[in-house]
Amino acid sequence: MESFRKLIKGWLGIALLVLFLAPLALVGIEGYFSGSKKTDVAKTVNGQDIANKDLDDLVKAYQQQYLQYVQGDASLLNMDAIRNNALDTLIARQLLLQQAQKLGLTLSDAQFVTMLSQVPEFQVNGKFSDQAFGNYLRSNNMTKEMLIENLRKDQALKMLSGTISNYTLLDKADIQRLANIQTEQREIYLASVKLDEYKKGLTVSPQEIANYYNQHKASFKQNANVDVDYVVVTPAMINVTTTAPTAAEIQQAYASYVEAQKKNVAKEVHHILITKDSRGDAAALKLAQDVEAKIKAGLSFAEAAKQFSEDPTSKENGGLIQGYKAGLLGSKEFDNAVVGLKDQQISQPVKTQFGYHIIEVQTPAQKIASLDAVKPQLIADLQKNQKANALSNIVNKLNDSVISNDALDVVTQQVKTAKVQSAKAVTVWTKDPYLADASVKAKLFSDDVKTGDRNASSSVQLANGDVIWVKVRNYRAAGTQTLAQATAAIRNKVLDQKAEVIAKQRLATTFNGFKSKPAEQVLAQSSIKFEKAGVFPRQGLKKEVSNIAFTLPTPKAGMWSVGTTTLPNEMVVIAVSKVEPMDPKAISAEQMQQLQNWYQQSRSEQELADYVEYLKSKAKIK
Repeated sequence: MESFRKLIKGWLGIALLVLFLAPLALVGIEGYFSGSKKTDVAKTVNGQDIANKDLDDLVKAYQQQYLQYVQGDASLLNMDAIRNNALDTLIARQLLLQQAQKLGLTLSDAQFVTMLSQVPEFQVNGKFSDQAFGNYLRSNNMTKEMLIENLRKDQALKMLSGTISNYTLLDKADIQRLANIQTEQREIYLASVKLDEYKKGLTVSPQEIANYYNQHKASFKQNANVDVDYVVVTPAMINVTTTAPTAAEIQQAYASYVEAQKKNVAKEVHHILITKDSRGDAAALKLAQDVEAKIKAGLSFAEAAKQFSEDPTSKENGGLIQGYKAGLLGSKEFDNAVVGLKDQQISQPVKTQFGYHIIEVQTPAQKIASLDAVKPQLIADLQKNQKANALSNIVNKLNDSVISNDALDVVTQQVKTAKVQSAKAVTVWTKDPYLADASVKAKLFSDDVKTGDRNASSSVQLANGDVIWVKVRNYRAAGTQTLAQATAAIRNKVLDQKAEVIAKQRLATTFNGFKSKPAEQVLAQSSIKFEKAGVFPRQGLKKEVSNIAFTLPTPKAGMWSVGTTTLPNEMVVIAVSKVEPMDPKAISAEQMQQLQNWYQQSRSEQELADYVEYLKSKAKIK
């Protein structure tokens, strides 16, 4: 523990985004708040600023998180919504921090040290490790003061949110009802009533269409979409022959291979660190200069590191910084010194935020494979390059033809197995092996297309080696469809509604019969033909059917509960003959516990969100 106390006082108290603390569901990523100038303020919350830099950092973090859900396709992200969400998160965090401070929720120094010493990431074999802690800290770029401030803020947030979560009231009856709802099954019968026969003589006036449009404008919102023609050429469509590489070409390829192997050797960077924490800047520089002199006088760098370095993670290993790469220490001065050093050259003391470093760079010896050993691979690579170059030349010629003729069929004239295809109403969300590619979508929804350009595009190289050209025929901007655009769909919808009313009137005897008579008796007198669909859980049906089937009341024995839903040109009659609750014994104790945990988490998040809204209502946010 004493070694830890020394460590936190010295240079290694530099850094970390507090990744080992579980982030709040509402608050998200921790550790952002930094100083800012008044001209760089995104929002002010009760007199405390939220910096634009903090907002930008959280937006980037959210963006990276959301990209995982859209397979890295940034065109599917609504950056305005992400930025607004990030700002709401930072406002909520600031409000909660302020409230935690009012309530006196904070860590003492002793609690702070104890907490850090117990973090698994900083332990080896269950005990705190200076080296593990130092390795973790060095990969970030933050001062000791910022580290302590963020830890205390994060812990205060956890204490406040934990208090809300721990006192969330749960009703066991609610949980049981939730379990019953989620696990019940219903026996369902379906009948289809075609609406075309009820549409005879029906008309829809322009006024009815306008009225429907005005009452349902929200349903006519649309994403930007295009009608597009496209043609794809795959490598398999083009016959390319290759020749055996010459001896000179193989020799040149081997020379390039050797050069690349040498260039890719990672340099080993060693350093000796003299900190300023306990001695001041001048004394630290003087000691560093003395150590430099001793090394130049004959003391080995490894021995000097062992005797004088104050980096406990490297001093016993000759000062080696494991896995060094530019930016690791967050110091341009250090990185610039490494770049300027030759092998086994000793630097003068280099000043960083950590203190003074004496640096040595070594390039480890590397065994490079002989020409004979890599010759087969070199030949394969040369022939692969030959084919790629030939394909590139052909694609370039095709591209020139497409652009000069503003037509896609010139491709099919030269590549007989290619064909021009068409697609309508393509959006950025369209799932298609070609049109969903991010580079293709950039062509389809470019600013040029939006302003009226309908020329054939230049070629787009896809990740699998295929090449595509596109030509947009129609572009429809995002927004609400005009009445003219929506008229055809509205006419069909209103006709369906009118036909449904007539159908229900003509079938009223049957529908009323289900309310008071046994199903067998009603069916014997009805023209509607039902088919048994089966017994289904809530998740086993299409949404349109499930929404009706699982909101109908539980029928009495021998009777049916009946409802309808409308699809284009069809009214679907949905009947529930019986409801089968799952046997309570079929729900394991583990499943019930999972349901309770989910319910508690949902309630806790809602109560925390309500609490934030209350704080917002009392706060001055500008």
